[in-house]
Amino acid sequence: MTNRSSRSSQQGGFSLIEVMVAITLLSIGILSLVAAFASAVASTQNAEENLIARQKALEAMESIFTARNTQQITFVAINNIPNGGLFTSGSSPMWSAGPDGLVNTADDIPFPVNGVCPAGPECFPMPGPDGILGTADDIPMSLGNFSRSILIAPVLEADGVTIDPNLRQITVTVTYQGGRGQQHSYSVQALISAFR
Repeated sequence: MTNRSSRSSQQGGFSLIEVMVAITLLSIGILSLVAAFASAVASTQNAEENLIARQKALEAMESIFTARNTQQITFVAINNIPNGGLFTSGSSPMWSAGPDGLVNTADDIPFPVNGVCPAGPECFPMPGPDGILGTADDIPMSLGNFSRSILIAPVLEADGVTIDPNLRQITVTVTYQGGRGQQHSYSVQALISAFR
């Protein structure tokens, strides 16, 4: 009889404290996993806008180099308007390029030349219900929440002296409002010279 009573006193389950500690650790692990998942979802939602911002910044930069290389514009014109150039100062809506083919100039137009985009800022055509881009059911994705600025400045030394008058730094920045109202931007910089 003594033997049996000692065995039954040794058998036991988890104490209430042990259960509470286990639940706390499990809750911390699950909350960490949920936070990581939420962060991944937020990154995925901004991926499309990030790609568009990058593409539009690179397109603007490329158009300036192409205009210079084809002698469509002179090196003197590659400057902001207050400095005697063609390009607007500050941030501008994403209007379509005007007759000169360059964005952020005075002749930009608030409607696309062709395509599925309605009047207003530039847009990206997205595949429609058929899932094929370039068909009649394409859907326009407006870039109304995007803006672009092109800053052209001389390349300066630390003391503010221009290094070379035939060299300028171009900074193209595309800014947009993200899903949670956060402002995001993508910038690209390059040096351009008077010589091809």
